[in-house]
Amino acid sequence: MMERDGVAGMSLSAVARSVGMKPPSLYEYFPSKKALYDALFEQGATSLRASVQTAASIPPAGDPIAALRAGAAAYVEWSLTNQVSAQLLIWRPVPGFEPSDRAYAPSLGLMSDMRELLEFAVERGRLRPAAASNDAILLLTCVISGVVSQQLANEPLAGAQSGRYARLLDPAMAMWLKHYAY
Repeated sequence: MMERDGVAGMSLSAVARSVGMKPPSLYEYFPSKKALYDALFEQGATSLRASVQTAASIPPAGDPIAALRAGAAAYVEWSLTNQVSAQLLIWRPVPGFEPSDRAYAPSLGLMSDMRELLEFAVERGRLRPAAASNDAILLLTCVISGVVSQQLANEPLAGAQSGRYARLLDPAMAMWLKHYAY
């Protein structure tokens, strides 16, 4: 439904009908449209974090840079596979919607995971200490989400390997890594 009408175009009545309920029954589960968006945000952020964690997991002797690249690729792949959720997480297309602390927690967890991975790369001597700074992490999220945003906005049907923008993830990551390398 949101793929057809856009994220902001969702209506509780249409959602209720699509799952075989009468609209008032849906209010037992979601007291408002904001509550439904909040649940969708939390579900998407949890799924995204799990995908990135799986891809970026490394054994103690493993390469943190390879893990970082794998995590970034997983973020892009997840976003292209789950475009409606990605729009809700990255673009905030619903006027006035801000996720609750609970719904936003998986996103903060993803940032914490990224910081831990970058700190590990610093400890291993692969990156300068500045790579684990707040600004470096914000810049890294701009690199990754920028690739996703451009791909979704300009060529949403292409895949992570064939998309004009998604295929630029590796060189974009290389620029970020070069900036923070020794």
